[in-house]
Amino acid sequence: MNGWVRTYRQSKNVGFIQLYDGSCSKDLQIVISPPQGTFLTGDCIKVNGELIPSPKPLQPFEVSCHSWELLGSSQGDAYPLQKKNMTYEYLREIAHLRPRTSTFSSIFRLRSHICYAIHEFFNLQNFFYVNTPILTTNDGEGGSSPFRVTTLDPGEKDFSQDFFKEPSLLCVTGQLEAELLAMGLGKVYTFGPTFRAENSHTTRHLSEFWMIEPEMAFADLRQNQTLALDLLKFVVKKILTNHSDELECLQKFDIHPPLDSLEKFLSTPHSLISYTDAVELVQKSKVSFEKQISWGDDLQTEHERYLCEKVYNGPLIIENYPKSLKAFYMYVNDDDKTVAAMDILVPGMGELIGGSQREHRLDILEKQMIDKHIPIDKFQWYLDTRRFGTCPHSGFGLGLERLISWITGVINVRDAIPFPRTPGNCVF
Repeated sequence: MNGWVRTYRQSKNVGFIQLYDGSCSKDLQIVISPPQGTFLTGDCIKVNGELIPSPKPLQPFEVSCHSWELLGSSQGDAYPLQKKNMTYEYLREIAHLRPRTSTFSSIFRLRSHICYAIHEFFNLQNFFYVNTPILTTNDGEGGSSPFRVTTLDPGEKDFSQDFFKEPSLLCVTGQLEAELLAMGLGKVYTFGPTFRAENSHTTRHLSEFWMIEPEMAFADLRQNQTLALDLLKFVVKKILTNHSDELECLQKFDIHPPLDSLEKFLSTPHSLISYTDAVELVQKSKVSFEKQISWGDDLQTEHERYLCEKVYNGPLIIENYPKSLKAFYMYVNDDDKTVAAMDILVPGMGELIGGSQREHRLDILEKQMIDKHIPIDKFQWYLDTRRFGTCPHSGFGLGLERLISWITGVINVRDAIPFPRTPGNCVF
């Protein structure tokens, strides 16, 4: 066995090492009789021995050590991960070492399992996995905060001399390009990093995060909603069925995965209301919200959680938002005031998924772009999909880190990604 020493203790003439190698949430007990040397927390060792039944019920087996080798010393007291309480804020400062903790090794293994389940779901649904650009010249949302990419020296502004000969960005979404691919492949999804230069310090935002963005040709808003809920239920069921031991491990370290809530999510039918009804319910509530809203205002997290946790007590879809709140590419409803947009809310998180039916009518899409000050001349490639064989189509976006936070019970999305990028922090 190769691994790192979690703890070492001696009892009478026997030494006990708790060894872990990162492959699962369990440690392996190594028994050394008589004790040989001293083992420090964090030491990396190689052990040769015999796997034998354990006399104690805490573990089914242990290793009787025949010989061992020190591969790398942890330097004793200099090792930052001592056996003591450490805050999540402190562990973010040493993100290069936190995968060695029980908590974060479980979180990052669950991240891997969740990603695999997402790919498995879309494969079973006959979606094609596609890769969309990370470097782009459009910001997708028409109002987001993109990172600029340039090879020019500071102060230079002649972009004709830049690498791409025009202002370029890190992508804020892969949606627009995924739409193009859906117009030829039918059903596609992109799963990759996206970037937002928002000066936000909340527990729900990152400057670099991963997005799952499916796009479907020949699909309306209802089909979009069904796909989104089916995806969430598939992933949750996979984790509860195959990896509940990781969630149970987190419970030991003051993280409370919402196991009962996740089970309830699988069995509880979702509710569906309009944005207009949602605003009325918030306005009529006797709860003292930090922010009161009127029709046309964006719902805040406190409103979303009130609606799905207190009013409907389960998953909730809110649809048909004011077009003034949403991006230019969303389908304009017959009332010419709202768009066929949706947000899926879940207890414990609030908004988890946002999506829409896309506007496939060329004239209305162009009007939306003009009204929202989107430069039409730079989006002719996008408009071509409406000029040449357009069709109704839909899609949504799901932030991976929010999904992980919801499933694991982690409060801050900075703890759902190995190396968080946030305002003022781009270490490693």
